[in-house]
Amino acid sequence: MNSNTSNNQSIIIRKGLRKDLPEMLELFTSTIDEVCKKDYNPQQLEAWKSGAENEERWMNVISSQHVLIAENRNQITGFCTLDKGNYIDLLFVHKAYQHKGIAALLYHEIEKEALKHDTKQITADVSKTARPFFEKMSFHVIEEQTVRVKGIALTNYKMAKNFS
Repeated sequence: MNSNTSNNQSIIIRKGLRKDLPEMLELFTSTIDEVCKKDYNPQQLEAWKSGAENEERWMNVISSQHVLIAENRNQITGFCTLDKGNYIDLLFVHKAYQHKGIAALLYHEIEKEALKHDTKQITADVSKTARPFFEKMSFHVIEEQTVRVKGIALTNYKMAKNFS
């Protein structure tokens, strides 16, 4: 699909497979722990990470969403998923690969996929941590939201990017 060489690392973008799920779940929980801790308290982080326990949801992600994996030497460095052709459900980058352009690589491939569906807008529910990245990708905040996960309130943002 696409590769990028920066910082002497070769990043390959490929379609996600069912066998990737365990590594995706590990990356999901460790990224929340390490990268999002400046924006959310420990109870919020634990509630958010509990999403990894919903096996049915993750099987649905891998079977019905457009899943892209960023990989460096057979290690998953990030992943992004597109649901129904216009909703970014998940975008996570490994804590050791933050600020190396991987999220942007994944996002641009996902956007290309969305545009194949003649979508006029891409939306995402975005964490406080990810909001600056999405703003850099020309998304705007539609509304601030409070979501409850296991009784714990988490703030995130409904964001969108319009295509003319």
